Amino acid sequence: MWVLGLNAPPVGWHDVAACLVDGDGVVHALIEQERVSRVKHGLRQHPVNAAQACLDQVGITPADIDVVTVGWDMPRHSARTDLGLDPPVLGRPWRFGDSGDFLGTALGWRTDPARHPEVVFVPHHLAHACSSFYASGHAEAAVLVVDGNGDDESVSIYEARYGRTLVRRERWPIPHSLGFMYDAVSTILGMTFLEAGKTMGLAAYGKARGVERWPIYEIRDGAFTPPFDLPSDAPHRQIIDAWWAHFAGVGFRQRGSDPAMLDADEDAVRLAWSAQASLQEVMALLSRRARDITGQDALCLAGGVALNCSSNGLLPPPVYVPPVPHDAGVALGSAWAVAPPPRPRAPLSPYLGRRVRTRDIDQALGRHGLAAQDVLPETIARWLLAGRMGGVVTGRAEVGPRALCHRSIIAAATDDRMRDRVNRAKGRELWRPLGPVGLAESEGRHWEASPLHRYMVGASLMSDLGAKEAPACVHVDGTARPQVIGREDGVVWEVLDRFRAAGAPAVAINTSFNTRGEPIVDDAEGALRSARSIGLDFLVMEDRLVDLNGDG
Repeated sequence: MWVLGLNAPPVGWHDVAACLVDGDGVVHALIEQERVSRVKHGLRQHPVNAAQACLDQVGITPADIDVVTVGWDMPRHSARTDLGLDPPVLGRPWRFGDSGDFLGTALGWRTDPARHPEVVFVPHHLAHACSSFYASGHAEAAVLVVDGNGDDESVSIYEARYGRTLVRRERWPIPHSLGFMYDAVSTILGMTFLEAGKTMGLAAYGKARGVERWPIYEIRDGAFTPPFDLPSDAPHRQIIDAWWAHFAGVGFRQRGSDPAMLDADEDAVRLAWSAQASLQEVMALLSRRARDITGQDALCLAGGVALNCSSNGLLPPPVYVPPVPHDAGVALGSAWAVAPPPRPRAPLSPYLGRRVRTRDIDQALGRHGLAAQDVLPETIARWLLAGRMGGVVTGRAEVGPRALCHRSIIAAATDDRMRDRVNRAKGRELWRPLGPVGLAESEGRHWEASPLHRYMVGASLMSDLGAKEAPACVHVDGTARPQVIGREDGVVWEVLDRFRAAGAPAVAINTSFNTRGEPIVDDAEGALRSARSIGLDFLVMEDRLVDLNGDG
């Protein structure tokens, strides 16, 4: 049995993705449309390229697919999205012959009426919940889903146990949305709703400076409410407008500041810090609520708000956040809703994307007139410690928005001036932080230990030693968003091991391998193009090491 899970338009119009799962719930591929199409977030695209890349990963065709799942309850949205569907009974599969042709539109497939996949629509928050719980390795857990909106809710709490269907215990309507509040703040600050990570980074300046935060949600008796009254089915635009009007009423209006100088704008810093502090307060409330009403200690998070690593790092353990908590993850979760793993397994590997083929590397090097040498970790370590910066493209690509050393830019973290160099090279604002990557020994030594560091989804306080030995990775509030890797993670682990052998701290800068406005690189030609655009000194592509300056 093969199940192809999707996050697809017309409802899931950003972070479009596809996932291939077998009948035992084993994940064979999870690929975001942006990595193939090169349109960031796959905005308003169908997952045609992502789905084909998943099939190519295991060498099958559309004829081999038994079920196609979608991480949205599209029939419930049919009136609003103009799908032209006859609204079916909730949970009824949308079979071939219903009005419209989803498989043809979403995937470009020409299906045989006598043999075609069944199409199943999975409620959005249920798909999110499945993506986190079944990835976690826990046998039972509370699952908290928090995002902008999923179908007709913004927050959901599920009780999850293996061998049983996940049960929703509580939900909050869309006007309560933490995601929409954060989106409104981000747009007021002059960013887009997909740049919430920048707002989180800016908020740290308010925390560090002791700026008085302004309360946003009313929190009383274990409940939280927004500062306006809207019907539960209010559309997205109306809710954003309500937030804008509210912030304007208390003196926060859209900023005219240069984004590069937002850290110097005290009003902008206060607004970002107020939004972040309020989000953290509500997430703490919701995490307690999830544990109380399910009786479970283990907590799994999902939804776009679960990408807020500052908030995640403050929640009491045990907490699990998958590498794809955002909408791309519903491709995985919807597939698992149909074909769940029969028993708990080790936490999900993030390396489920495409591998760059050797012949493509050789052809790209030939087109650019570049020679390569064998990868020697000691050479890379020497170059990094001498102040060079390089890119890494190795193994299967990581899923999600965090580069996890398979598609990363790396540099030494021992000189805090390297942060500005990397940010300038990538076209990033200089006030934005960079994350560290370290070996297991850094846990509890360079920063507070946390399982969230496996996927770089939790912020932690840096220790005095960490601040001294990796100053380029310490944010203004004394925190960092680390990744911890093991020997199985390949060349970057070997390089850090050579750091250690040379008497240097086994920590490096790790940031995504892409230029501004571009998805993370995912092929040889794109890696070479981006490396030159960024100004990298060297590039690792599988077993090839390319000295881009020719002076190594």
